Amino acid sequence: MVRFAIVFSLCSLVLQYNSQFGRCQDALFQMQTTAIAENHSPVAYWGWQPENYTQWDTHSNRLIPVYTYGTRGYGSGVDLRSYDESNSLYRNAAKLADLYGQRPRDTLNPAANYLDQTDIYRLQLAASQAGKKYIFLFVFDGMDWQTTQAAATYNLGQVAYETGRGTGTWFQEYDASQTTQFSFMVTSPHNSGTKVNVDDQTVDNPGGTQTGGYRASMGGNAPWETATSLPYLAGERDIAGPNHAYTDSASSATSLMAGIKTYNAAINMDPRGQKVETIAQQLQARGWSVGAVTSVPVSHATPAASYAHNVHRSDYQDLTRDLLGLPSVTHPDRPLSGLDVLIGTGAGSETQESSDQGANFVPGNIYLTQKDLEAIDVRKGGRYVVAARSKNQEGWESLRNAAATAVTQHQRLFGFFGVPSTKHLPFETANGDYLPATDNSKNSETYTSEDLKENPTLAQMTEAAIQVLSTNPKGFWLLVEPGDVDWASHDNNLDNAIGAINSGDAAFRTVTEWVEKNSNWDESLIILTADHGHLLNIDDLEALASMKKTR
Repeated sequence: MVRFAIVFSLCSLVLQYNSQFGRCQDALFQMQTTAIAENHSPVAYWGWQPENYTQWDTHSNRLIPVYTYGTRGYGSGVDLRSYDESNSLYRNAAKLADLYGQRPRDTLNPAANYLDQTDIYRLQLAASQAGKKYIFLFVFDGMDWQTTQAAATYNLGQVAYETGRGTGTWFQEYDASQTTQFSFMVTSPHNSGTKVNVDDQTVDNPGGTQTGGYRASMGGNAPWETATSLPYLAGERDIAGPNHAYTDSASSATSLMAGIKTYNAAINMDPRGQKVETIAQQLQARGWSVGAVTSVPVSHATPAASYAHNVHRSDYQDLTRDLLGLPSVTHPDRPLSGLDVLIGTGAGSETQESSDQGANFVPGNIYLTQKDLEAIDVRKGGRYVVAARSKNQEGWESLRNAAATAVTQHQRLFGFFGVPSTKHLPFETANGDYLPATDNSKNSETYTSEDLKENPTLAQMTEAAIQVLSTNPKGFWLLVEPGDVDWASHDNNLDNAIGAINSGDAAFRTVTEWVEKNSNWDESLIILTADHGHLLNIDDLEALASMKKTR
């Protein structure tokens, strides 16, 4: 590999984007800033054109890593080997046809070692039936093997691995008393191109315009293998032979939590628009408590798919109603019970129009109407203790106090935070500060001191959720989404993507510490994965390693 000498003559340019002189000492910040200014970096690029740093800014069909804890040696259905290697459904034509509703082209692979995204649902269900009481599902939105390797290499300051599980983050190194396992999975959807009507909640063209599947001869048999066609992974139609649709976050989250393949944009709807039940709903019916925390808006695709139903992921207000147990367009007369805990962002995000949300959209907050917020608040007769971002109030203190109140009063917990201009939690960058470099919009996000003070971190959100959920002696299920990995990757921002992985890793550590103190691996399960990848390519790992963070 070509070594990239970290010598920049653009410090003055850097200072145009950030007035903090100390950032001139941050090599990764400088690399990102220069790459955006010149649209080229010898270190990395997104897409299949090495000379074009920002060529591709959306998802891919790459195989995605799966890390499990509390699975090794726990029997059929719980042990991860139940789903990959010789048990891979990609070796079985009949199972493939059942999964996709047809036999997907060039997808059967007698040598397949990978599992499918829907197996994550089956693993959770089997674990609950085998006696596990605490199930944690971590979905690092948009984090593929390449992005993880980039973060680990930067964290370690060295190139520690080029295949396999790797080291460099807590989730890679933690062995859960030797019960951890590692694999990888296909994330392709049933189809893309399906059109829907959110008012009628109907699907107009079942089957869409592009079918799913995975062609290992082009994408690779393992995520670290060099793809013979990067355009194939991007679903391009001008390649030789069959191509396959890559997933969006809605379809993939539905696979992870409801166990079916469906169309892009569906939230727990099958390809024809019929509702399907999620693992959270099934466990709640058995007496478990269920919750979701996210660093992005509360009813974005991944948290929405933990519990809600809708033909389209952008019908945010109705999705939030399902999550909070209120009447919605999909459940007008008999509302769902609602999650026991929901914590995320979206506070302050206002709009007067939202064509994607149908005729019942209410101007104001794009995710949660004022009427619905009042309806759920215990102070107005609702079932949720509400912690919302408030002026001059510490976010963590507000959330922690609300969690304590919820526990004392045997109530539910809702947390509503975020930065209005960005809609998500502040980005923690790779070196641990909150000073993002420029992205593919030629801008960089900026945060006020109030933005940092008045918002909790994802790790703190996770801690608060566990505090409330763990009061249920029957058990609980919790989704944790570090959603900003995806947002950073859409922005072609490597600095932010690595920081997002590390902030998600801190939330994961919060969970492992709780398990070690309050439970054990006989009764606890953690699954850590992603819903899909992007198309990041690292040309010079050694150069990235030399940018090691200092705090």
